Amino acid sequence: MKLREILYGIDVLDFRGDMDTDIEGICYDSRKASEGDVFICIKGFSSNGHEYASKAYEKGCRVFLVQEDIEVEGATVVKVENTRREMAKAASNFYNNPSKGIQLTGVTGTNGKTTITYLVKSSLESMGRDSGIVGTIKTYTGKRDIESERTTPESLELQQYFHEMVGNGIDSCVMEVSSHSLELDRVDGCDFKYGIFTNLTPEHMDFHGDIESYMNAKEKLFHMTSKANIINIDDEWGRRIYENVKCAKAKRISYAIREQADIMAKGVKISSEGVKYTMVTPDYKIDIELSIPGEFSVYNSLAAAALLYATEVPKEQIQRSISLCKGVPGRFESISGKEGETVIVDYAHTPDALENILRTAGSFAKGRIITVFGCGGDRDTTKRPVMGGISQKYSDVSIVTSDNPRTEDPDAIINDVLGGMDTQNQNYQVEKDRNIAIKNAVSMAKEGDVVVIAGKGHETYQIIGSEKIHFDDREIARKYLEVK
Repeated sequence: MKLREILYGIDVLDFRGDMDTDIEGICYDSRKASEGDVFICIKGFSSNGHEYASKAYEKGCRVFLVQEDIEVEGATVVKVENTRREMAKAASNFYNNPSKGIQLTGVTGTNGKTTITYLVKSSLESMGRDSGIVGTIKTYTGKRDIESERTTPESLELQQYFHEMVGNGIDSCVMEVSSHSLELDRVDGCDFKYGIFTNLTPEHMDFHGDIESYMNAKEKLFHMTSKANIINIDDEWGRRIYENVKCAKAKRISYAIREQADIMAKGVKISSEGVKYTMVTPDYKIDIELSIPGEFSVYNSLAAAALLYATEVPKEQIQRSISLCKGVPGRFESISGKEGETVIVDYAHTPDALENILRTAGSFAKGRIITVFGCGGDRDTTKRPVMGGISQKYSDVSIVTSDNPRTEDPDAIINDVLGGMDTQNQNYQVEKDRNIAIKNAVSMAKEGDVVVIAGKGHETYQIIGSEKIHFDDREIARKYLEVK
């Protein structure tokens, strides 16, 4: 491909070199650079790619996309205002705009994104349609499962995945779209046909600064869609987004349990076995069942069913496909003990998610709720005391432990959590070692008790400092259940 084709639609501020240079690939990591690549100099939070241009040059790169001046003799240099933003367009051009050939759905919001993407994928598979997925747990391209490092990949990898999907005959993909990816232009160049909004509660305040900015980042998705935006209007921020996108080219479809909406869940019944309700649409009513308990399961399944409705899937198939969904790894994943105790492992790492999980567990527990949780390091600190208060309020015993401390002192993180707890109340413990914390919780659980292990869910590792060690909450819980 010629350089001029890759630069199509990109606002070039300055240029020197040859527009007809043949391009073999694109990269932004000098360690992966090779001859014939365009090297894109990304100015990040912790490093500046412009400082690695010489290393990319040594690897054979002779074309550079920059936003700062660099000195590379005899190379073609293209200067733009923002290389991260333009990389998304360049990557899409290089891979022949692959998302145009896919029914691409973006799901955004604080909680529920992963579950909704899995519900949609599972539903499509039950109808004989293979679907791609991009999200927190993995990316699936039709032939490859790629473990995820972040919720939404960098734009270059994302376009490569779409390209693989098209090559593998995939015509549909559902992906989680994080606020970071929207704010940092990772999803520019994506041809979203549908968008789903779940809910919004304070999260990533270390990055966005305030919840208004957080909402504005999420809202960007719904100005990028072409067919329909499916929005939860029981959520106050969802109602605002619904109003804000009324002039967008995509039609609006509201969903709710309580507010009057286009698609509603009526007659909701929640038990330890799952949820049942009647889905009411402008055209018909159908009964929905899902074997995952909790009100959040009503919202998640309603959003997935609303998307299927918007894509004109027959009502009988919607009803059947949702009922066949069996859950998501690390999302309210239940493990039964020999003595009648239950362990639930969940990814809940926000105040709202933790409260939802604990209230749901409390609705069917015959005994005590014993909670093990911590908060991640190098992340939003404002939620830590809030989560401490929530755990203490909805648990009979709270065990505060370490999550992924990363480069922070685990004791300092735990102290932040304790700042929201009544330390005069004796219903909590502190155990920094997560392994021992889980052991203690499982050991004290008796018949009818529910142990909730929150924060890591599907993760099979713990990040301590810069080291990633193997650690799976589910494995640890099963080990201690076996020896009881």
